[in-house]
Amino acid sequence: MRTVELLCSPELEAAVRAAWDRLAAAGLPSLARNTHPTNRPHLTLASVEEFPSGAEQRLADLCDAALPLPVRLGRVAVLDGSAPLVWLVRPTPQLVALHGAVWDVLAEASGGHSWHQPGRWVPHLSLALRFGAADRRRARAVAGAHPPAGAFVAARSYDADTRTVSELTAACPRSGG
Repeated sequence: MRTVELLCSPELEAAVRAAWDRLAAAGLPSLARNTHPTNRPHLTLASVEEFPSGAEQRLADLCDAALPLPVRLGRVAVLDGSAPLVWLVRPTPQLVALHGAVWDVLAEASGGHSWHQPGRWVPHLSLALRFGAADRRRARAVAGAHPPAGAFVAARSYDADTRTVSELTAACPRSGG
């Protein structure tokens, strides 16, 4: 599996990591417990089995042109009823356009995961996986009543087979937010 992910500005990343830490300190599920070096707050735009030939450069060019993108987070929610605890991302027209353009580049890819495809995508930053029956109300209070703002400033791709990332863009020099 290969992904296309947007990375947060330093301020937004720090705010999400602080929420991870508060959840862990409260004894709730949290991504703070994932110590893999690739674990960091990100927004997944797409996930496919393999990139088509030439797609990585086209994705890099697309992301370079679109970033930085200002972002505001919405409420804390549990997706699919019981799975991940997330901070919803308020989709701007620019973000929706980038998402659609990424899928245009990946149109020939096989194994696209439907929950990332246009029309089904729920933009979010994950706070905890396998949230299950944990206390949602408490998690919302612990994560933060005031959603942070910031920007998406870089893009990367995660390769699930090798558990490595490749940068699609360099971090933008300004945070945008």
